[in-house]
Amino acid sequence: MHITRKKTRQIQAGSVKIGGDAPISVQSMCSTDTRDVNATVAQIRQLEEAGCEIIRVAVPDEAAAAALPQIKAAMTVPLIADIHFDHRLALKAAEVVDCVRINPGNIGAWWKVQEVIKAVNERGIPLRVGVNGGSLERPLLDKYGWPSPEALSESALNAVHALEDEGFTNMKVSLKASDVHHAIDAYYLFSTQSNYPLHIGITEAGTAMTGAVKSAIGLGWLLSQGIGDTLRVSLAADPVEEVKVGFEILKSLELRHRGINVIACPTCGRVEIDVVRMANELEKKLGHIKTPLNVSVLGCVVNGIGEGKEADIGIAGGEGKGILFKKGKLMRKVPLEELMDTLIHEVELLAKEKEAEAAGGTHETAASSDGQAEPGWELIGHAPDEHSTIVRDIPVLPTKR
Repeated sequence: MHITRKKTRQIQAGSVKIGGDAPISVQSMCSTDTRDVNATVAQIRQLEEAGCEIIRVAVPDEAAAAALPQIKAAMTVPLIADIHFDHRLALKAAEVVDCVRINPGNIGAWWKVQEVIKAVNERGIPLRVGVNGGSLERPLLDKYGWPSPEALSESALNAVHALEDEGFTNMKVSLKASDVHHAIDAYYLFSTQSNYPLHIGITEAGTAMTGAVKSAIGLGWLLSQGIGDTLRVSLAADPVEEVKVGFEILKSLELRHRGINVIACPTCGRVEIDVVRMANELEKKLGHIKTPLNVSVLGCVVNGIGEGKEADIGIAGGEGKGILFKKGKLMRKVPLEELMDTLIHEVELLAKEKEAEAAGGTHETAASSDGQAEPGWELIGHAPDEHSTIVRDIPVLPTKR
């Protein structure tokens, strides 16, 4: 399958470019009370360590807005302020943050939006227009009868058109629903009628497992169609897990690679080593590596090399012994009790070798948000598949008056 990303306008939140030909960025949102600066900064550092590229915090009141300068000063990635209901909080946040998120369904009278536009324009920062199925404007609910994909898309288009009438175009858009089908249709419909960059996500997706599955299906389909410029996986879990799942979705579609990709046996009656424990331990201990590497952990000596031949490096074990292989070739036998330590050591060496190659210009990496080569990221291309086509009927929404 060949994925051709839709060319959207490009905006910039802090150091991160969004849209156009910029890499699809992964973001998350703090679950801490923003007024608690220490707790929020601690979580932000965990997210940064996990590779999160943009971080959003809730700003429900003036105390939270007052905490933003301290939080921003402690960060290395862009900060987004999430505003609902009170436009005055958006005005205060705009003095500090790299992007302001507002919801046209609950921000209030239009003059309030105009004030927000003026504030973000003065600092040259973008808006995220965030439409949500749970807070659509009453006229659209009356028109469609429920928060349908058409209602979400029309709400977003109405907001975009109104902002354009004010001469404002520095924005990205999200159209979130908790139902996978509705979210897919809303984003797809909007994307056919606008070229603003899209923040994609399935809102209120659920627990770590349920939400990861819903997000993988919904975001995976959109991304496979070239739709999406930045994403958040919304989980009722540690925000770090959101970042991990986001990266895995991009890895699975080979849109971006970061860090190790563990290839592990699904386990069966033939497995003679603890593949589950070893695979989880491997991900945990090698989480600091940014260089893209495929690492296999296989439990069958007989078939191990064949099953892991596409991996950069891996191990196979059984019958009290193990083997280390690279690119499908046996390197050496290793005592079973030394197998994991050997693999971790060899992966770290291989990562350093690839980093040295990249520094020498022999390894092609993706452009980072500032246009420079960013270690640890790799864009993968495939030949087009002429049979991979999807045709859908697209309803036409009301155009800008």
